[in-house]
Amino acid sequence: MGRSTTVLYAAEGSGAGSITPILMIALLFGVMYFMMIRPQQKRRREAEAMQSGLSAGDEVVTIGGLYGTVTGVEDDSVLLEVAPGVQTRYARPAIARVVTKAEQPVESAAEETDAVKE
Repeated sequence: MGRSTTVLYAAEGSGAGSITPILMIALLFGVMYFMMIRPQQKRRREAEAMQSGLSAGDEVVTIGGLYGTVTGVEDDSVLLEVAPGVQTRYARPAIARVVTKAEQPVESAAEETDAVKE
């Protein structure tokens, strides 16, 4: 009987036992934020920037794996030419990545080189 009371006194004597689980939970949430939530937010911002920067002439790939060339851009949709004379409409979020950007018009490219020289 004396042995069990000694164990109880030892358990009561450790004052840090009540704060340790709270610290572990806080540490777990911190790790989850930096390892999962923050990188996902960064990828979402990059995808939204790519989708909002689409312009006619860009060659893109949809989330379904369809390659096409952007022929028109509207508020929430994009027209893609998937074959000569075949155009389909896709929602902007359906564009997974841009394969090649359209070349800039000759006028704006000349203006940029003049601005760099000055």
